[in-house]
Amino acid sequence: MIYFDNSATTKPYKEVLDSFVTVSSEYFGNPSSLHSMGGQAEKLLSQAREQVSKFLKVKSSEIYFTSGGTEGNNLAIKGSALMHKHRGRHLITSSVEHPSVRLAMEQLEREDFDITYLPVDRLGRIRVEDLEKAIRKDTILISIMHVNNEVGTIQPIEEIGQLLKRYPGILFHVDAVQSVGKIPISLIDNRVDFCSISAHKFHGLKGTGALFIREGARISPLFSGGDQERKIRSGTENVAGAVAMAKALRMTLTKAETGTETMKKIQTLLWNGLTEIEGTQIHTPHEYMAPHIINFSLKGIKSEVFIHALERKGVFVSTTSACSSKKKSPSKTLIEMGVPETLAESAIRISLSFQNSEEEALTALAALKESANQLRKVMK
Repeated sequence: MIYFDNSATTKPYKEVLDSFVTVSSEYFGNPSSLHSMGGQAEKLLSQAREQVSKFLKVKSSEIYFTSGGTEGNNLAIKGSALMHKHRGRHLITSSVEHPSVRLAMEQLEREDFDITYLPVDRLGRIRVEDLEKAIRKDTILISIMHVNNEVGTIQPIEEIGQLLKRYPGILFHVDAVQSVGKIPISLIDNRVDFCSISAHKFHGLKGTGALFIREGARISPLFSGGDQERKIRSGTENVAGAVAMAKALRMTLTKAETGTETMKKIQTLLWNGLTEIEGTQIHTPHEYMAPHIINFSLKGIKSEVFIHALERKGVFVSTTSACSSKKKSPSKTLIEMGVPETLAESAIRISLSFQNSEEEALTALAALKESANQLRKVMK
């Protein structure tokens, strides 16, 4: 089996699974309980928070554990809007955000907030000048993803951060779910107020994540309950999940330098091989490209058909975002980039991890070529 769908989810490290099992079986107390078992759980939770903050180079008091990227994005966006609506009701985002951002914005629109959706160029990037033009006196939040989950485009987070230093009243949220461990980002230097991460994208477990909230930034909680996570995110804490996420983040960042270089070599190998397949058009831009994603189309072949053909050969890839892949509509990101709908309907995403190899890439390319030729013969 060759697994090239790592932007959807990654395989957990064995050590991560072991840590989850150990904490779940031996330190299962509720961290809010007053007895010693609760104290042990609370200590482990604090240690996990400290470790995550260290890896992200922020304060431990700025890390809030969540269930993943979707919750983190919703908490940052809706929580900011609710807290600061007395100052303004205008928010800015891009036209190619993850559904958890886009749909959160659409929900706010129904609550009388005004949203500006910035267009992207053919590379899938927003223009910072467009962003600056969109800023108004009543703008309270800007939300831009770091790496696009479908095509791998890196957005100009540093330039946006520099721009926003002139607008101290505007909050800045970054969805870094696809970039952690692959593309470095300095939350402090780039003037980021909120940043969402999800453990299962870096070999942690599903249902665990974290939201960075800069010290001094205020949001309204979305959950009512027992005031856990310093009243920001009520609900009994997933101690084992937090510990496992901290371990996954440490292991991923330890491997990041050599792992990223390996991914770049595999990405180049795949890129060159794909260009040799008749009718292939690569949508991932050569400029501003994350090292783990290649998005391409095979003219005249529907993506679902091609995915199942590859699966029969033991190669696993995907179409669009995993959150949208079962929907029949073409990729919104590709359409926004100016890709014709017929090509967008044929889009395939290959996404890598540190665990992939060049040998897998060569085998996958052979399967890609053979499947494409077989399907074209059938279609004639």
